[in-house]
Amino acid sequence: MITLTEKASEKVKEIQSAEGLHGQGLRLRVIGGGCSGFTYDLFFDDEVTDMDETFDSSGIPLYVDQMSLTYLSGTEIDYVEGLYGAGFKFNNPVAKSTCGCGSSFSA
Repeated sequence: MITLTEKASEKVKEIQSAEGLHGQGLRLRVIGGGCSGFTYDLFFDDEVTDMDETFDSSGIPLYVDQMSLTYLSGTEIDYVEGLYGAGFKFNNPVAKSTCGCGSSFSA
């Protein structure tokens, strides 16, 4: 299962509204790259395939392909704001290490 914190859910809904993306879900992917080996990819999508697992978190549909689910199972996504900017933070129990910026990890 993959979940969004309340703050992340609010931010996703805010972005959906501002960009007119009502009815679209949030696609989560893991792709090769980054300084630690894998990078998170997060974007709005309105197409679900037979290869996707779907979850619902606070009324937001989440779409994850099977390969990415291997690396994202149990992940909680938060939205954080700080001195160095703001963005979505992945609290991933599968990640063995992360890079300094938090956008890539190794498993």
